[in-house]
Formats: sequence, C-alpha cells, structure tokens
Amino acid sequence: MTSLTPPPPYTQEELKTLYPSNLELQLVQVLLRHGERSPVSARFQNAGLPAFWPYCSAVRQLKSAVLDRHTNQFNTLEWKRRLETFGRNDEPVLAAGPAGEVDGVCEMGMLTDKGRETTFDLGSRLRTLYVDQLRFLPPVLLNADGLYLRATPIPRALESVQETFTGLYPAHTRAPAFPAPPILTRAPGDETLFPNDSNCRRFAALSRAFARRAAERWNETDDMAYLTKLLGKWMPEESQRVAVDSRPRLSGIMDTINSTLAHGPETRLPKEFYDPKAREIIDKIGVEEWFAGYRESQEYRTLGIGGLLGDVVGRMVGSAESSTADGEYEVAGKLETSIMKKGAGATPIRFGLSGCHDTTLAAVLASLGAYENAKWPPYTSHIAIEMFRKADTTNKPASTQKEGATTGNSVDAAKPGWFSSVFSSARTKPGNSPPGIGRKQTGELSAAERAKLNSYYVRIRYNDQVVTVPGCKAPGKHLEGDESFCTLEAFKAIVDKFVPRNWKQQCRADVQGPAFPTKPEPAGY
Repeated sequence: MTSLTPPPPYTQEELKTLYPSNLELQLVQVLLRHGERSPVSARFQNAGLPAFWPYCSAVRQLKSAVLDRHTNQFNTLEWKRRLETFGRNDEPVLAAGPAGEVDGVCEMGMLTDKGRETTFDLGSRLRTLYVDQLRFLPPVLLNADGLYLRATPIPRALESVQETFTGLYPAHTRAPAFPAPPILTRAPGDETLFPNDSNCRRFAALSRAFARRAAERWNETDDMAYLTKLLGKWMPEESQRVAVDSRPRLSGIMDTINSTLAHGPETRLPKEFYDPKAREIIDKIGVEEWFAGYRESQEYRTLGIGGLLGDVVGRMVGSAESSTADGEYEVAGKLETSIMKKGAGATPIRFGLSGCHDTTLAAVLASLGAYENAKWPPYTSHIAIEMFRKADTTNKPASTQKEGATTGNSVDAAKPGWFSSVFSSARTKPGNSPPGIGRKQTGELSAAERAKLNSYYVRIRYNDQVVTVPGCKAPGKHLEGDESFCTLEAFKAIVDKFVPRNWKQQCRADVQGPAFPTKPEPAGY
C-alpha cells in the first residue's frame, strides 16, 4: 500500500525455473510506478501535517538549457528553485518545511529523495537480473539504440525513468562518448500510458459511474462507520464523515496516509490514520472504486488501458517480425543514411522502460485478469512483460543475429531476407505508422501472418512474482507444462479485444450512454 519491500535476487535454482533453457529471452518491457512522492494535495493541516515537505533536494541543483545569443550556442544554466505560496492576507510568502526549510521544498506530488533512491535501486535490481544473471543486456553500453524509454507528462514519472535507467546503467557502465538517449513523451491529450480520464470524456463518465457504485455499496457499511469513528474528527466540520465521495475523498485520505508512511517523522499524521484495520478497509474500497471497471467492462478496458497494451503487443509483434515496429521506429536516428553508409539497418529493441503510475499498473493487471485480491500498487512497483522464443527456432530474427548491436558493435545484414525487411522499414517517415501486423486484429490475420507469431511466448512478472493470464490456461495457448508462458498469438488475441480502433473518436462517442455492461465481460479472456 505504500513503499515496496523488494524480494532478494533470484537464486540459481529459481532462475532455472523462471528462465527455462528451451526458451530464449528476446524483448523485455518494464512498466514502473514512480517512486515515493509528496501528496498530490495538501490535506489534514488540522491534524498537524505540514503542507510543504523538505524532501526534494533535487530542486537545489537544477540545470536548464539556455541559448546564448552571443555565440548562438546552448549553454547550461544552474539554478535552484524556491517555492512561493499565499500568506494569510494573500501576500506572497516562501513555502517552508516543518522546521522552516525554504530550500529542498517539494511541490505537490513531487518525487522525493526517497523516491529517487528506490527507483535507482529498482534499476540496480534490473541490472542484477538482466545483465549479471541472465546476460541478456550488455554490461557496458556504448549507445541506447536498443532501449525504448518513455514517460508520462507527469514530472515524477520522467524522473523515475531517469533514476531507474541510471541504476540499470550507472555512469561508469556507459561509454565516455555515450550519446544522449531519447526519452519519449506525449502531449496530455494523446497520453495512453495512464488511464486518461481528463482527455477521454467517455472514460471519465465510466469512471464516475463506477465510483458512484462504490459509494453506494460502501458508504453506509460498518467498515465506513469504523473509519468515521476513527478519523472523522479531522474531516471538515460540515460533515466529519468519511466516505468514498467525502471531501477529501477516501482515495485522497489513502494518498496522504501512503505518502506520510513513506517519509520521516516530521511529516506524520496522528496514529489513528495508521490503524491496520483502517488501512485494510481503505485499500479494499479504493481498489474496487478505481479498478473494478477493468475487471468487469470491456469498454472500460478499451478506453482506460487498451491503447497502452496495444502498443506493448505491437512492439512484441514487431520484434517477432524483425521490423522497426518493435519500438526502434520511435527512437532511431536517420535510418536511410545509416543504410547508405554502412549497409546496415536498425538496432533491434531489447529493453523498454516506461515511467507511469499506480493506476497504470493496476489497470494492466486487472484488464488481463491478473489482479484478483490484489492490493494497491506500492511506490516503485513494476510489471515486466517478457517475450521469449523457442530456442530451437531456425529462422531467428535480427535481434538475436545482432546481439552485439546493443553495445555498439557492427550488425550482420547478410542474413537471408533481413536486409530487405530493414530497408523497407527504414523508409517509414515520422508521422507514418511503422510496418507490421501488430495492430491488426488476430482474427484478421492470414495464415502466413499468424505463422510469424509461432514459437513466441509472453510472461508477466509483477514485483518479481509471476502472474498468469486466465485466458492462457487453455490447451494450446501456453508453453507445455507452464501456464504462465502464454503464446504470443493467444496473448495478442486477448488484448486485441480491448485495443481501441480510434481512441480519440471512441472517447467522444456515447458519452451519456449506459456505463455498465448488460452481460458479464470478464477480463483476461
């Protein structure tokens, strides 16, 4: 519910079970929740909680690119940020921490020093697994051509990606001339890396309907009465009542509890807020309010997280096809120039890292039917979506033929059919869709296109624990003897059912229509 306690590294025996010798790892995509942060709103000052927290040392040492008109060159301006707020009479005053600190003060919802530490440590754990133990990624990185990095527009998500990447590849493991890696972001109106109710009216309507249902189910229960008895004295005087839809909402109370638990004693609430039974109740109701829709409604899944999972599957299919749709299209340089000069094409993507939020991780797991009886995702939680191929596959894709490409070595473009496929993909221009069948519905694939998915498997680990998609348990839809390894075709077919065809158009359609499905639409099938 708050900070994650990571498990120890896998033992050699565990690795043998998790990564069987008859499968070869080809692509890893990690979705990570940002690290610990300050609350997104100032709450419970009447309970003695300071509005501003002094846990953000990064703002003491900021750097910005500035253009020097004398030289027409960009330089770096070093500066520190101080936060200003309203005084008692609306005069400007400096925001100060509990001991009067004016430097290192966090904005609302800002990644704290603790959050930077835990996301860096996540990168170190990923390095232990994928570099040291599995030797899937190179120990020294000459460039980031084989990496796909992305973050939401929320600063704490971007900063968490940067910290995790630094833990994965600390400075001493990057070449002296290591070029700046691209990190992809989107405009808020295009963002699908989290459930975007602010820019999807239909999804906002669905979210409100499921929240109202949660309020109707829980507001008059003994559980809510227990919370009111415990915490009501700190609620606004007009009600002094805790409810799903109170002010602050129950989810807002949870946000402040979790944020305070993750940090020091200077920013703690009264002990009643940390009552174990109360926290259990709050977590249970919060998970239902926010995530039940993904378990129950295909439309909810489609508008809330379908775009992201469509992207994830599209990159896996692109990797299987050896096309730039594996994510290379977004991060590559000038491919045509590279081909003309070197007779070589794009570096395949082997590892992706996307900075997102608790609502992303829970939405992904719930939409795949893998979130039953789960708790709210702690800070720095992550989902690793791993794609494997049968080790005895004879027609190996470019990503294994060119394993040294990630470290900057030359690429063997002489394999049959390889150069022609890369050359055609190289002509994909920005603004045009990358090639491939990733977004084509499984039911529309030809026999030849389906064959491209053969011998590939998908496995999901959430906070280092394997989770299983229920629709993959049927015979023929998983690796023989292990239901957690879903065939790529079966996994794609499950996700295809809720990938939007036109997300923005669907977000504007039928806004006032019924919110709940007329018949069961269980997730994960």
